[in-house]
Amino acid sequence: MQIDTLKNAGYNKILFHCAIWVFFILTSLIQFYESPFKINNDFYVQWITGIVLFYLNYFYLVPAFLLQKKYWLYFTFVFILIAVFMLIRINYFIPEFRHLRPESMMQQRMMPHDPHFFPRGRMHQRLEMRQPLFFKIGPSFFYILVITISAIIRTLTEFYNNQQNKLIAETHRTNTELIYLRKQTNPHFLFNSLNSIYSLAHKKSDLVPDAIVTLSELMRYMLYETDNKTVALEKEINYIQNYIELQKLRLNNIEDIVINVHGDTKNKYIEPLLLISFVENAFKYGTDYKGAAHVKIKILISDNDLDFWIENTIENYVKDPDNSGIGLVNIQSRLDLLYPNAHELTITQDNQYYRVHLNLKLDEIKTAIQ
Repeated sequence: MQIDTLKNAGYNKILFHCAIWVFFILTSLIQFYESPFKINNDFYVQWITGIVLFYLNYFYLVPAFLLQKKYWLYFTFVFILIAVFMLIRINYFIPEFRHLRPESMMQQRMMPHDPHFFPRGRMHQRLEMRQPLFFKIGPSFFYILVITISAIIRTLTEFYNNQQNKLIAETHRTNTELIYLRKQTNPHFLFNSLNSIYSLAHKKSDLVPDAIVTLSELMRYMLYETDNKTVALEKEINYIQNYIELQKLRLNNIEDIVINVHGDTKNKYIEPLLLISFVENAFKYGTDYKGAAHVKIKILISDNDLDFWIENTIENYVKDPDNSGIGLVNIQSRLDLLYPNAHELTITQDNQYYRVHLNLKLDEIKTAIQ
């Protein structure tokens, strides 16, 4: 399928070039509208040599010399080609110069010096001497124009192709990195969730079955929804609420666990599993040794803006240099990749609380190839 697409693109390009040349040639024939029989061989030679020069420059001279910054070689070859084509035309096809060919000049010398042969005398001879110089230079402007257009088109084409290749490479790199970051999120989440269920099992709690059911719901969402570039905001918030319910099952005091959602979540989309790292960290460091947690979450949706606030206590926080900060580094990388210039993350900390505020432009998510 891809080979056929490339072939069709090649055929279309050839047809496009042919159409452009036909258009220019037909346009140049307008000058012969009243006298079509005045079209001489030089007209055809001019366009044939012009087309040859265009593609020689396009396919060889520009990429081999001009784009490689070998300017002297480039202009030398261009000058030689123009000179060769001009000599061919002057000597064999342009009627005005046929008398300049050696055999024609020999015939002129053999003609009798009849004063009536040059009715205008010396003035006419001077004009005859001046006219060839003008016509020698004049047709070369056509070739210079062809060369210039060809060089501009090829240079712009190369620039566009380079930009496209850079964009494809950057998109591929971004996509690969996002896949890697998502894969990091799943084990991180599962590890924290299993810790919660282990805590319940250690206490021989009757809530273990409920915790397993809730975990299965969370895993189902992660397996079937998060392969897409974006997910419905409603589903993402529901996922966060299920995670909070799972955490509540293992805690003794849940009075200070609050989540409030304000605004319309319909027809809004977000990068999947983007906010969960903040929630995981809040429960990890906002729960004390007595099983009491202080985690307050507020989500506000206004038009295409999402504001996410989360607060947790940190008085019992002990930093683990080997395992801490993975989630936050992960989410910061994903924000930079997916919402460049469309997010604002603010993290503040005092002696008692750790607070996060994230503002997202939901409609500014960067498109990535899956």
